[in-house]
Amino acid sequence: MPDHTRPPEKRVTIYDVAVEADVSPSTVSRAFSRPSRVNSETAERIRQVAERLGYRTNPLPRALTTSRTRMIALVIADITNPVYAGIVRGAQETAMHDEYTIVLIDAQESDRVERAAIERTMSTVDGIVLASSRMSDSAIRMFAKQRPVVVLNRAVADVPCVVTDNPRGVRRAAEHLGELGHDHITYVAGPQASWPNGIRWRSLLEAGMELEIRVRQIGPFSPTIEGGERAAEELRARPATAVLAFNDQMAIGLIRGLTRMGIDVPGDVSVVGFDNTLAADIVTPGLTTVAAPFYAEGSAATRHLLTMIEGAPGHTGRPMVLPVRLVVRHSTAARDRNGGRPRPWVRQRPALAAGLPPPSEQ
Repeated sequence: MPDHTRPPEKRVTIYDVAVEADVSPSTVSRAFSRPSRVNSETAERIRQVAERLGYRTNPLPRALTTSRTRMIALVIADITNPVYAGIVRGAQETAMHDEYTIVLIDAQESDRVERAAIERTMSTVDGIVLASSRMSDSAIRMFAKQRPVVVLNRAVADVPCVVTDNPRGVRRAAEHLGELGHDHITYVAGPQASWPNGIRWRSLLEAGMELEIRVRQIGPFSPTIEGGERAAEELRARPATAVLAFNDQMAIGLIRGLTRMGIDVPGDVSVVGFDNTLAADIVTPGLTTVAAPFYAEGSAATRHLLTMIEGAPGHTGRPMVLPVRLVVRHSTAARDRNGGRPRPWVRQRPALAAGLPPPSEQ
């Protein structure tokens, strides 16, 4: 039980720090709110005293005089999606280095939820990073007129953006499957509102024409393991020897669904994912996937946002493009052109085994 006879511990104030550091209270205030106006040695001594005494600044009252809260919002599409772990870590470590705090918002794959949460948070943050936003371009530009905004995984005109090289990633995946003898690739689509989803499909169309590989699309499906399992049902009705999924979660669900049907991966169908999440190396078989630098994305976007908060102009021309790479594991294999053992995938559609055209492209 708590000891109600003990007096509550006295809260350390700015005046306590001033007395201990032998400076005025206004100097302590400037050391935290405007450190460039305080001698570096004095500022460091004040910070050391404050840490020893347990003094903590309150950003909201300070914002009344400085117009800064030293907080930024990071909006992600789905907190359960593992791709955001690296983005959040990169953003947080970069923000902490400059003594900023991250306010994390989960949009739950909903543009309505996303917009409402930003409107509630707008007055308490100095800037916003939008990771895989589901809002319209016009809505994003509206918020960018009110606060510094950087967009991740999407290109929006007149707003600074950081994206990964989706076209190169898709091209490498298509080249890999083509080298294994696959002449037809099915793309398992993610959310229609997802900008990367559209880019990946268009990039696959272009790669297919250049590499003389036929492509088609099924979906859209939820970007989750469950969404991949539902895609497996549709894929069973429309077989293919090679599949590129919108993300790793869908690819893993696809493998699970196909395996339950007695369809072997990669013996009957090769599967490629996108993202290179931790699960890609744990699932059986290990998932061949396009690796994206999520930590670097979060860090680069936050670093650029902080420079904008300090008054630098945002780069609104071409998006900053970060490189990707293909990680080859065991979910892809050479296409068996010589028959081999009887397979349920082939028995279901004898026309494919005879080399006849696959289902019509979409």
